Amino acid sequence: MKKYRCTACDYLYNPEVGDPENGIAAGTPFEELPEDWTCPLCGLGKEAFEAEE
Repeated sequence: MKKYRCTACDYLYNPEVGDPENGIAAGTPFEELPEDWTCPLCGLGKEAFEAEE
């Protein structure tokens, strides 16, 4: 699964870890995050993230 980085604050969403503090279970691909999910550090939406190569 690809990791995604916030272009504003460099937060890295790792699907193997998820975002447990915000109710996102480990193993959740970025594409399956809720549309209203936001970056836990800066609050921007999914549109601010880019896939890591």
